[in-house]
Amino acid sequence: MVHPLVEQIRFTRAELKRALDGVTDEEAQQRLGSNNSIGWIICHLASQERRYWLIRAQGTTDTVTELDEWGGYGIPANTPPLNESWAAWEAATAAVDPFLDELTTERMLEHLSTNGTTAPESIGTMLLRVLYHYWFHIGEAYAVRQMLGHTDLPEFVGALGKDAPFKPWQ
Repeated sequence: MVHPLVEQIRFTRAELKRALDGVTDEEAQQRLGSNNSIGWIICHLASQERRYWLIRAQGTTDTVTELDEWGGYGIPANTPPLNESWAAWEAATAAVDPFLDELTTERMLEHLSTNGTTAPESIGTMLLRVLYHYWFHIGEAYAVRQMLGHTDLPEFVGALGKDAPFKPWQ
């Protein structure tokens, strides 16, 4: 059984897709004022998952390396194409899912160690950071879509009660 927090990550990923449904490549590559481009947002979220769950947790560095350039933490703003952004996001999330599928409450209390340095946050806290990071950028993407003139955007959170309701965990 997948841990309930992992189910929440999957629900939130689906909400990102729902939030960006109907965005064109041209729109995804625009930067409006100081807002990030939608293509960058997609790559940035994938980059965090790659960094946490592939590089730090498993020592794998050769998967979806374009994310280092398109959405890595601290890189200059850019505007990657939409199709390539989604392809990189899909590849990264598919690559990290086996690791997430194996997480237990006990494992989430552990701290990752990379190159002899122990992470200050537990795996569970890192998972929460990813979850909240998605929602931060989903809000930003909605604002960009509003500035682009999109109307009839999805409202609030989707079918949480059906797709990812609260479940107690040990």
